Formats: sequence, C-alpha cells, structure tokens
Amino acid sequence: MMVKLTRIYTRGGDKGETSLGRGERVAKHDLRVEAYGTTDEANAVIGLARAAVDRSVKNDALRRHVDAMLMRIQNDLFDLGADLCVPETAKRAEGRLRIAEAQVERLEREIDAMNAELAPLTSFVLPGGSPAAAHLHLARAIARRAERLMVELAAAEPLNEAALRYMNRLSDHLFVASRFVNNKGAKDVLWVPGGNR
Repeated sequence: MMVKLTRIYTRGGDKGETSLGRGERVAKHDLRVEAYGTTDEANAVIGLARAAVDRSVKNDALRRHVDAMLMRIQNDLFDLGADLCVPETAKRAEGRLRIAEAQVERLEREIDAMNAELAPLTSFVLPGGSPAAAHLHLARAIARRAERLMVELAAAEPLNEAALRYMNRLSDHLFVASRFVNNKGAKDVLWVPGGNR
C-alpha cells in the first residue's frame, strides 16, 4: 500500500478541520487527531535519536543494531497513525491497516534482549548521559503522552487494543534503549532523592 503525494497543501484545513482516513471531517483539536499527531511527534524525535546514535555510538555493530530497531519503530508509528486515523466504527473500516500483536511481541523481544545486557537499576534514571540517550528519553516521554491520549480516546470509542499495547511497550522500549546506548547503562545519570536539599 504505497501513498503518492503530488500536492502537499490542499487548503482543506484552513478553517481548523482535517479529514480522517475515510474522509470524515473533524476539528484539528479532535482527540483522535491529537493522538495520531502526538504519535507523529514521537516519531520525529526518534528520527533525532537515530541521528544522535549515528554520531555518538562508536561500536559499528551496536550502532547498526539500534538504528535498525529504531527504523522499524518509525515505520510502526506510521502504521499506528494509519490505524488511528480510521475509527474502528467507520464505514468500510474492516481490512484497514491496524497495529498487529506481532509488532507488540517484537518490541517485547527487543526489550528483553537489551535489558539482559544491562545491570539492574538502583535508582530512577534522569534523562541524559549521551545525546542519543537524551533524545530517546524525550521520545519516551512523548510516547507516554500519546498513550495517555489513546487511553482517553479508548474510553470514548472503540480502539484497537494492540495499538494501546504497542504504545505502552514502546515507552518501555525507548527507556531500555536509552540505557543501552548509554554504554549499556555505564553513562546513566541516576536520580539522588533529596540530593539538593
């Protein structure tokens, strides 16, 4: 399913509305639009993280491995946007692109594999350590916001449960990946409770 874009602007949104995947017009501040827009925001920050990984991870095999994981996630997030932009209750919604359980399971396998190489945490981790880790933490925080919006949307109307699980696992994946690119946790900056009193 390839998309062909020949014209970038349409003027269709000039009055504060946009079209969902089946053509329904909604306000640009509609909760569904907020959810897939925030997913897109997370995707953009993952792009920054990939660029930072490319610059800062010296081990070629590790850099390629992390970049491949992040590239798959970016593609998944476009799948998720396609999923979210067509309501489950829309006419002809059947057969539309939806996040699949296999995508959630892949994230879980990757989390487990990365986590097996990390020392257990003794405190919460502060975002930072390396530019790549900092970008992954930012992507994690945005993914959590997207998840909150999706949960709110699911309270109002049917939503693909695999999509909700995907976003929940994604923030975990990005957290573990941030530690992984921080020299497998050696560069983690740990929270010191009350350390500045």
